[in-house]
Amino acid sequence: VIRSQLVEQQKCLEQQTDMRVQLLQDLQDFFRKKAEIESEYSRNLEKLAERFMAKTRSTKDHQQYKKDQNLLSPVNCWYLLLNQVRRESKDHATLSDLYLNNVITRFTHVSEDNMRLLKKSKEIIFQLQEDMMKILNELYTVMKTYHMYHTETLSAENKLKEAERQGERQGRGGEAIFSLRTEDRHQRRNAARKIQKMKEKRQAKYSENKLKVMKARNEYLLTLEATNASLFKYYIQDLSHLIDCCDVGYHAGLSRALRTYLSAEYSLETSRHEGLDILEGAVEGLDPSSDRQRFMETHPTAFTPPARFTFQPHMADQVSQITALPQVQAELLLRFQQLQSRLSTLKIENEEVKKTSEATLSTIQDMVNMEDYDVSESFQHSRSTESVKSSVSDTYLSKPSLAKRRANQQETELFYFTKLKEYLEGSNLIAKLQAKHDMLKRNLDHNTTANTSGHEIPVCIPQPVSIHTHLYYIYIYTH
Repeated sequence: VIRSQLVEQQKCLEQQTDMRVQLLQDLQDFFRKKAEIESEYSRNLEKLAERFMAKTRSTKDHQQYKKDQNLLSPVNCWYLLLNQVRRESKDHATLSDLYLNNVITRFTHVSEDNMRLLKKSKEIIFQLQEDMMKILNELYTVMKTYHMYHTETLSAENKLKEAERQGERQGRGGEAIFSLRTEDRHQRRNAARKIQKMKEKRQAKYSENKLKVMKARNEYLLTLEATNASLFKYYIQDLSHLIDCCDVGYHAGLSRALRTYLSAEYSLETSRHEGLDILEGAVEGLDPSSDRQRFMETHPTAFTPPARFTFQPHMADQVSQITALPQVQAELLLRFQQLQSRLSTLKIENEEVKKTSEATLSTIQDMVNMEDYDVSESFQHSRSTESVKSSVSDTYLSKPSLAKRRANQQETELFYFTKLKEYLEGSNLIAKLQAKHDMLKRNLDHNTTANTSGHEIPVCIPQPVSIHTHLYYIYIYTH
């Protein structure tokens, strides 16, 4: 039983090593395939980024980006998105290289070390098992010797008892010895002496065998104790040590290889998060007001207000102000009053249109700023596959109410542009009438002052506005 058990031990160790080697081989194959996937993914990302980078290199935005990186915020987001893709491409290429030249190499070394340690451990186990078999053979020999001596002792004891019984029978017949003839008495005495000698001889043999069996038993007990101690040490201590020898570096090497994988993956995520944080900052910086100002400053020729039109006198006419002589003063005053009345009505009406337009714009902004972009629930792996699919299908874009919301948004936009057009037309009319009103007011006031003082109304010829003030008007018109 023990011999078969010792053989089974070696088989178990070999099987364990084979399983470990197979596991390590599977890990190598897995990471080799994963490296191929990461490399292919990296190349595809690079192609994707390069495809759109090539389209933008010739654009004015790209030239502006290379010059001072002063871009419109949506364009900046687009460039950062492409940069993020290129960053991920490089990171995945690095990940592929780490798998091929680091992680797989570590698994290879662990496998080689495990095979080498198994070989050395098997040599030691074989030697220990040989020693154990010698001890067991010695125990078997000592036990057989003890059994043999004990059997001989029992046989000698039986023979001694038989001789003693014969002596007892001979003694009971000795009471009538004096009634026998001389010849018969002589034979009787000879028989008694023979029995006595046989008893002495068998007693000596029994004593000798008893001594032998005692020594054999002692040797057997000592050998038995030593054998049990050796077996206990082998099974409890030696085997554990040898199994530990086979394990030396296996778990540590496997841990280091997998920790290299974890470090690479966590570093990939860290790099990805850093890039996404930059992109998120750009998304947070999406600002229509700043983009409008930057857009107009980028195209000053198109958006710089033209110089103010100046009075172009005909021939030698030098009068450049409204003439408020008595002949037309009443007419001008009536026109001023009509303008004032109409402006008052238009401002009230236009203010109501403005409020409606602003409220509608606020509604549109609420629609377009809806926080429906959180899809984190779609990546919850604690749910069943069906639940995950359901959560993915229930996204904003696939809900039945999307069509209704889109229709409401378009209807609201149409209403907003209608009101915006009405407001702009009204405000433009107000601006024109207000300019006429203000000019009439200034001249009527000047005329009244002049008539009161008896002085002639001064003639003012306004100077044309310099082209250098055009950019200033951009700021005034847009704020």
